Amino acid sequence: MKQKQILGVVLLVVVVALTVYALYPTSTEPVVSDETGVITYMDVSAAEAKDLIENNPALIVIDVSPYWAEGHLPRAVNYYPSSALQTAISSGELNPNNEYLVYCHADGPSRNGAQALIDAGFTTVYRLESHFGGWSVAGYEIEY
Repeated sequence: MKQKQILGVVLLVVVVALTVYALYPTSTEPVVSDETGVITYMDVSAAEAKDLIENNPALIVIDVSPYWAEGHLPRAVNYYPSSALQTAISSGELNPNNEYLVYCHADGPSRNGAQALIDAGFTTVYRLESHFGGWSVAGYEIEY
């Protein structure tokens, strides 16, 4: 009887895990709004961002923070203040066909930076949802 109870609990855990997985997709494809068909940036966790950096050598990591010199994600390029990012976009320094990961030490500037890329016609833009703090707390590599 006890084995049946254990099997029942294990089966329940598996069903719950599969349900959660189905409800919360882990795709890192850009999000397309169902209502408007407009492409938006994709929020990614620190673990997903790490995977993108490690497995996509063409990914361009953009730091829009004034604290870049105090530590930044691997391969990050700093575009602070926001006018620096706007200049890079309008001058053609940044190619709309490339993939980008935008982050900051706070949510507002990273949202603005990611949205600026989207507004300029960039189609594959990710944003580190937990910003630099989430990356740091996860214990991932920091460059100086």
